[in-house]
Amino acid sequence: MKITASNINLFMFFKLPLGWLSGMRVKKVNETFCVVQIRHKWINQNPFKSMFWAAQGMAAEMSTGVLVMRAIAVSNKKVSMLVTKQEAQFYKKATGKITFTCNGGKMIADVIQKSIATNEGHMITLTSEGKNEEGILVSTFKFEWSLKVKNY
Repeated sequence: MKITASNINLFMFFKLPLGWLSGMRVKKVNETFCVVQIRHKWINQNPFKSMFWAAQGMAAEMSTGVLVMRAIAVSNKKVSMLVTKQEAQFYKKATGKITFTCNGGKMIADVIQKSIATNEGHMITLTSEGKNEEGILVSTFKFEWSLKVKNY
């Protein structure tokens, strides 16, 4: 599968239905960054009438994971990927449309090349920032990914 926004959104419909139902959508992906949006609505809200932290985390993880998937596809290698750690900070209530952006594409490609060269697993920490429609930072998520080229 070619890693494009529309292909990932179709994949999500069939394989990640909770993400699809929450309104999460990949808006743009290229070799350096990925943008994912999610809108605050009834299905993803908390009792305080803002977006539940887990819905934000799902969109933030998608912005990092799609970049990892794209870099793996470009490498033409089979690479295992796994989140091993996650942390988040919240700065403002998440209401309206929240846009999560990860700019770690170049770092991911470098780590995959390092894994190919050393035949070992390597860790990478990717950050995704969530901003509201006014451009105000709402939350920041950090995901530590383990990447290892598979040898068959």
